[in-house]
Amino acid sequence: MTRVLALLFAAVMVLAAAGQAQAQADMRDIMGGGPNFFNGGGGGASPIPRTTVNFSGQYAPGTILISTSERRLYLVLGNGQALRYGIGVGRDGFRWSGTHRITAKKEWPSWTPPSQMLARRPDLPRHMAGGIDNPLGARAMYLGSTLYRIHGSNEPETIGQAVSSGCFRMTNDDVTDLYGRVGIGTTVIVKN
Repeated sequence: MTRVLALLFAAVMVLAAAGQAQAQADMRDIMGGGPNFFNGGGGGASPIPRTTVNFSGQYAPGTILISTSERRLYLVLGNGQALRYGIGVGRDGFRWSGTHRITAKKEWPSWTPPSQMLARRPDLPRHMAGGIDNPLGARAMYLGSTLYRIHGSNEPETIGQAVSSGCFRMTNDDVTDLYGRVGIGTTVIVKN
């Protein structure tokens, strides 16, 4: 009898693990993630290292310039320099451009999928508490009245790719660095 119960318990655990794996695969599909979407890590190193670069343009120091075609985010430092970060951008049909300001900043933000995303994928959770498994990662900076954010990701392998639903994703390490350097009211210019 004990052996039968042990086998039954093992079978239930295998089925539960398979169900969790399928749910995680579904979330990766929604958020544009790869195989490490739920890796529980801190975001790892970016495949595109953060670096200080020469930068020309008529942007005030502290301005964020996002080049979706380059898949890079620049924080203008002044004196002809900027910090350059690798980012993931919106996939085909989800790219946009414009000028906004950071209107809110959150550490380990919760995530409530917007109605447009829920219409495309009604199987999504209606809300996820902040934490390491949350698709927004360690930090989020909200852009004006849009649905878009600059946010973290636990999938460093997606940086430099067009994978999101319009948000700009960074490694958790990079988004935490940027978060500490900018404030509410920071101008964000998005160019395709």
